[in-house]
Amino acid sequence: MNTPLSGPQPFVSIVVPCRNEAEFIRPLLDSILANEYPRDRLEVLIVDGLSDDGTRDVVADYATRHPMIRLVDNPKRITPCALNIGIARARGSIIMRMDAHADYPPGYISGLVSWLERTGVDNVGGSWVTLPGGATPTARAIAAALGHPFCIGDARYRLGTSQPRYVDTVPFGCFRKELFERVGPFDEELVRNQDDEFNFRLLRTGARVLLVPGVFCYYYARRSLHQLARMFYQYGFFKPLVALKIGRIMTLRQVVPALFVLCVGLASLGAPWFPLARTFGAVVLGSYLAVNAGCALVVGRRHGAAVGLAVVGVFPVVHLSYGVGFLRGALALLARTRGRAVDPGRAPLSR
Repeated sequence: MNTPLSGPQPFVSIVVPCRNEAEFIRPLLDSILANEYPRDRLEVLIVDGLSDDGTRDVVADYATRHPMIRLVDNPKRITPCALNIGIARARGSIIMRMDAHADYPPGYISGLVSWLERTGVDNVGGSWVTLPGGATPTARAIAAALGHPFCIGDARYRLGTSQPRYVDTVPFGCFRKELFERVGPFDEELVRNQDDEFNFRLLRTGARVLLVPGVFCYYYARRSLHQLARMFYQYGFFKPLVALKIGRIMTLRQVVPALFVLCVGLASLGAPWFPLARTFGAVVLGSYLAVNAGCALVVGRRHGAAVGLAVVGVFPVVHLSYGVGFLRGALALLARTRGRAVDPGRAPLSR
């Protein structure tokens, strides 16, 4: 239950990294404006990566009618740079990150601020309710898969929670601005997974990350397998760099897809010469397909046969894209010379 704060509400700066989100930016802004948090205690910084699809025109139009909304340029175009620009320009004592691919119910802002103020933790976040990015069976299957443990493991913010939980990460954090002076900004080398690395830095200082019940947002999943594959490839590619920076793998779920891809790949290479490799590969692949089919049946009962059939293909797209990305990211780190970092500018952007 979200308990209202007594006394004046703290000033909140919402920071939204954005690039080519013409389809989603209007619903996002409408949902923020419909929130119950006092507008005179709120500013919205849309930090745009030089969009060329009309996003900037939409934001500019809203800004003329709602002075609390500001359009800020992000010349480097990637998310961590946008976050750091927004935080540097924010006037609020509380920073709330939001994503342009989501809608936020009326109690979202006040709910997170209330939890942050009452608990004294360093970062609070709510859960995702994943919605389809389109009306096709594939788009609906992608949304269903991204809320299923077989697809995303034990990522609690994707699965939801009925009680407060201390976790390793939350999707869109709510922080006090002074936290960034103590811990530092988001790592601009990380096109993806900058939240994971930042939250681990918090945890290493003894800080806490809290996933709270009763606060959630509606997140719109990618609508096609191609978009999904690109996104999860990037998640996988930058995960070894996060592990290198923090000195460890944070959770088992981060390496399971790469291990699966590695096992199947090595078994396939050895199969022509080694019977044991053929047997091992058959067991691994057969077990995966059996679990995939079982989970697809459950999804089909809940969402319809067409979605259940489509999700059979969605699961391996997520796992293989992430796994291949992870292995390529690891190889890129091994190939580095003289400490040269992975160049985020060379990574394909997902939007």
